[in-house]
Amino acid sequence: MTDLRRRFVEQIRRHGAPLTPELAEAFGAVPREIFVAQGFQRRDGTWAEPGAAGFLETVYQDDVLVTKVHEGLPVSSSSQPSLMAVMLAALDVRPGHRVLEIGAGTGYNAALLTALGAEVTSVDVQADVAARARAALTRARIETVRVLAGDGYAGAPGERFDRAIVTVGVAGVSPHWLRQAGPGPIVAPVEHAGTHPVLAIRGAAEGPVTATVVCPSGFMTAAGPLTARHARAHPHPVPPDTLAAFAETAPARWAEPLDAYGYRDLWYAAGVWNTRATHAAIPGRDGSTLVLLDDTGTGGAAILSDGSVMAGGDHAPRYAAEAAEVLDRWDAAGHPPMQAWRITLRRAGDPEAPIWCPAVWELDQAPAR
Repeated sequence: MTDLRRRFVEQIRRHGAPLTPELAEAFGAVPREIFVAQGFQRRDGTWAEPGAAGFLETVYQDDVLVTKVHEGLPVSSSSQPSLMAVMLAALDVRPGHRVLEIGAGTGYNAALLTALGAEVTSVDVQADVAARARAALTRARIETVRVLAGDGYAGAPGERFDRAIVTVGVAGVSPHWLRQAGPGPIVAPVEHAGTHPVLAIRGAAEGPVTATVVCPSGFMTAAGPLTARHARAHPHPVPPDTLAAFAETAPARWAEPLDAYGYRDLWYAAGVWNTRATHAAIPGRDGSTLVLLDDTGTGGAAILSDGSVMAGGDHAPRYAAEAAEVLDRWDAAGHPPMQAWRITLRRAGDPEAPIWCPAVWELDQAPAR
């Protein structure tokens, strides 16, 4: 392990990832730079090429590396390593396990799985992304990963796996994954209130299917039936500069604002209790804000991390009242972490290509629909 990778592993650990000795060894052994050989987009929008000043130092930061952009939007990346570590820990991979990976990305996640002793089949709908991942794995001298170009919804037909991991945001779980890798776990980022909390999902293709929450996250969104709308679907995140002017309607509830994790816990509960919860940027405020969006898509109410409420648009009073109700319920429940929820999934989406979507949540024996 080089000094650069040793510091990398310590940074992942400091950021709260549950690094077992095996995971720490994997992150220390796999050369991440091999998987971004065509470079990546810096935070300032410029492109970092291999050999450029600071290239390796940036590669070995606990940060996402965007590796493909289409029409100004990121469409493929190497995920944030600490999030990868949390998801891999939830997957509970053992040597010899066969793992189905949906979303090849750069191939780096598959390489880490291989370092943990897994046999990996990775599927990506973008043929060029699959080809780059395959080439990177070859450069890394990892010959045991199969990278397939195809529709991730179908998984790997006719095969059986011990686990499955999904590295793209989805609205629900394909029954093909449950058939191929059930009872699981299947670790997947599933849409909820404009974000993609990671779930650990267990069940069979015919059901029942249940899940627990692993951690908050945000992922690029999949295409096709994996993002079908359903009865519990939330509005899509609001594009910048879309909302009307918002004004404060209720002052701060708490002397100290919630930290980032506490705010995400509140956000998750809001998504359980209100199907209009989503992600938005409030002008003059934090760019990542929990909003109850009205039907016009331009107004509603925002719940801030200190418990204050802002509202705007033609139906501001109604949505401000709904925001206050969310806060009252969360206070009454004792500020539960998102990991406290137990989820039941139901078949939804396109009848010809159904997905299993979160439908019922239980907290302290009280179901929420």
